[in-house]
Amino acid sequence: MNGVSRTCGILKIALTFLLLPGAMAALATACSRQEKAPPPVPTVETAEVILRDVPIYSDWVGTTEGLVNATIRAQVTGYLIKQNYQEGAFVKKGDVLFEIDARPFEAVLAEAEGVLARNQARWVNAKADLDRIAPLAEANALSEKELDAAVAAEGSAQADVQAARAAVVKARVDLGFTKITSPIDGIAGIAKAQIGDLVGTPQGAELTTVSTVDPIKVYISASEQEYLKFMRQLTGREQDLALDLFLADGNLYQHKGRFVFADRQVNVKTGTITVAAHFPNPGNVLRPGQFARVRAALTFKKNALLVPQRAVTELQGGYQVAVVDGDAVVRIRPVKAAERSGSLWAIDEGLAAGERVVVEGVQKVTEGMKVNPVPFKPPSGNAVAPAQSAPPASRVPNR
Repeated sequence: MNGVSRTCGILKIALTFLLLPGAMAALATACSRQEKAPPPVPTVETAEVILRDVPIYSDWVGTTEGLVNATIRAQVTGYLIKQNYQEGAFVKKGDVLFEIDARPFEAVLAEAEGVLARNQARWVNAKADLDRIAPLAEANALSEKELDAAVAAEGSAQADVQAARAAVVKARVDLGFTKITSPIDGIAGIAKAQIGDLVGTPQGAELTTVSTVDPIKVYISASEQEYLKFMRQLTGREQDLALDLFLADGNLYQHKGRFVFADRQVNVKTGTITVAAHFPNPGNVLRPGQFARVRAALTFKKNALLVPQRAVTELQGGYQVAVVDGDAVVRIRPVKAAERSGSLWAIDEGLAAGERVVVEGVQKVTEGMKVNPVPFKPPSGNAVAPAQSAPPASRVPNR
């Protein structure tokens, strides 16, 4: 019994002898307010510090890009009269995407073919004249000047035929360009020209873009330090190193990728280098321009002490965890956080295997607080967050 309770008891006895029932009632109310129940012990979820070998992941932010991106432009000037493809659909090489009014080009071809026919007739006549003049010149029946004139006329007629044939070929090519086809298999983008637009002018914009997306390319930007570490670990492992891809919704992409190439130079303004990876894309689910995070397990850490990442709190540039001792009392302890692996965080200093740390309820505990520890149950169905190679650091996205 504390001092307040003893005082209340003495006063009750005194007032009983003095027969003051009204005072007794008032005193009982006041004493009941003083005798408050102790606060309940908070319940927290704890996890055991585990010791095991874990892969150490590095991750990079990047964007998806088509393996081949073909910009479709009109190669002749004319008015657009038809669009033959569905925007966003898969098209095959040779499929006609747009059509330009072909009538002016058909007229040019007909005219070129007429010029060719006329020049061929002139050439035939010039060759016949030369065949008649040549024997006469050999017999000295005609002068050398007349023979030279016949040879020149035949050569000129032949040259005119060749020029006319070239004009016909060009006219046929131009006529063929009125049907604008896809040069590759891929996904066709949104049309940037409408029916009736004059296309093919120097100021004319592209009509659309067709991208090959299976496999799809992912560009990532790595710092010089990350690149050097990556290349040292990659040497001789190009075919064995599997890359994971996390999408914008945080889910892990089901297909593994592979490293393809690094750019020829480091960007002197950002200090980063562009690295490319290929990922299978059956069904063309992934499209160019999507956000992506690429992860690779470059090394393994032996005998790592691991705790859930949610148990680690950052405070003024340092890290700390709440440890629950054998008496269910909380001890706030500074730690040295190292690499992260999946949802776990490796701790280099400050913890020992088998200790229990608070995972849920960290915000409501303080040093020396008595708690009711229960086992931590990770939420089901949560996507695993991309693992990082160090405590959070900024990543420079690709262009």
